[in-house]
Amino acid sequence: MSELSDNKSIRVRFAPSPTGSLHIGGARTALFNWLFARSNKGEFFLRIEDTDKKRSSGEMVDEIIGGLRWLGLNFNGNIVYQSSRLDIYRKFAQELLDNNKAYQCYCEKPEAESVQPGDESSEPSICECYLLTSKEREEHLNQGIKPAIRFWVPEGSVCFDDLVYGSLEFENAEMENFVILRADGTPTYHLAVVVDDHDMAISHVIRGEDHLTNTAKQILLYYALDWHLPEFAHLPLILGPDKKRLSKRHGASSIEQYSKSGILPEALVNYIALLGWSPGEDKEIMSENELINLFSLERVSKKSAVFDSVKLEWVNSEYIKKHKTDELVKLVIPYLIDAELITEEEIPAKLGYLKTVVDIFKSRMKTMKDLSRLGKYFFKDPENYDGNALKKYWTQETKNYLEEFNKELAEMVDFSAENIETVLRDFCTKIGISAAKLIHPIRIVITGFAVSPGLFEMIEAIGKETVMQRIEKGIETI
Repeated sequence: MSELSDNKSIRVRFAPSPTGSLHIGGARTALFNWLFARSNKGEFFLRIEDTDKKRSSGEMVDEIIGGLRWLGLNFNGNIVYQSSRLDIYRKFAQELLDNNKAYQCYCEKPEAESVQPGDESSEPSICECYLLTSKEREEHLNQGIKPAIRFWVPEGSVCFDDLVYGSLEFENAEMENFVILRADGTPTYHLAVVVDDHDMAISHVIRGEDHLTNTAKQILLYYALDWHLPEFAHLPLILGPDKKRLSKRHGASSIEQYSKSGILPEALVNYIALLGWSPGEDKEIMSENELINLFSLERVSKKSAVFDSVKLEWVNSEYIKKHKTDELVKLVIPYLIDAELITEEEIPAKLGYLKTVVDIFKSRMKTMKDLSRLGKYFFKDPENYDGNALKKYWTQETKNYLEEFNKELAEMVDFSAENIETVLRDFCTKIGISAAKLIHPIRIVITGFAVSPGLFEMIEAIGKETVMQRIEKGIETI
């Protein structure tokens, strides 16, 4: 089946439940819907499925909306809140009841009490409330027992063409007569989503493959209400590196956490676009416009995608390298302040220094937080020195070499990277040692580590006085 129907306006939606944070799986679903809409000049809507008042929260709604906006997934029109549409769901539940396509259920705890798919019982329930006589139903009501409403699953099977998985068939005999309206008058997931998608004129329902069995049930509701079916596309699961379903144990559990950890929104969008979709030609780094132009449901895989935080950081590093230094400085400042490496008041005076530091360090950054974690030596003396580096590069003669070289630095007027390198190499030649015997120890006393950005550019940036003081401290303490 082709992705698009003739003369059909493309309207898709992302419909999270505000019972938890926006996570990678939800963000991927939102992104694929957004890309599909934008690539087909369609519309992308946001619906908040908040009928479960006990588990839903306004804080989670704000976090979800904030996460989508941070990712740049702007939506059309007003947000639809299911909690404001309860009378509409009740109306259609009553219509199904009146047309003998549903019946009243007086079971003590009918399944499907939850809003979320996947929370419902996997075992078909045994409900024989349809056998109750009018008198028995009346007795229940007199006892104060309010009925739920169950959909009466007909005989036969449900067949549909999925835009990812192809032709699918589900036997109705394997479905329970599922609840569509709880005894308290709130709808279950199945009824609410069908009514909403119909009222919003959703053309394509794009969601995770864990909804496949839900789709079969919902198609029965479309038929029972005599409504036109949208097209369906189910996305493969996202697994962790251990090939188990992605969860908190695999790292950050929310989009907000990725933002706080220093991942750029455009890098995260680029990476999660590759979770179950490929543009072909081994292309991995793509701008927003490229993603929109290349995206197609036909290239969505049936195979589960594997989330790899190392790959995400690589993608992020590629975006960092592409950023202008001035932009990166603004992005790293909050992390430097949080790490107490700089204060708000110092920023104006140190802006030039920050630009120099970021320009030197950005090729080594995987996240915006890395400078505050791994480049502390640009802002404060090292608190300790790498023991393995000392074993490898520190000898009995090292202190003497450093003392003599510090005298050379003291006499320098032109403290540029180029001149520092010339002076160091000339000094090593003069005393008959290889440059490496001085370069490595100097790096250790300045940074505390065995590796760093270019040594001479770093020495110039940190400054003559600070470098000499750190060399003296290293001579005294190591």
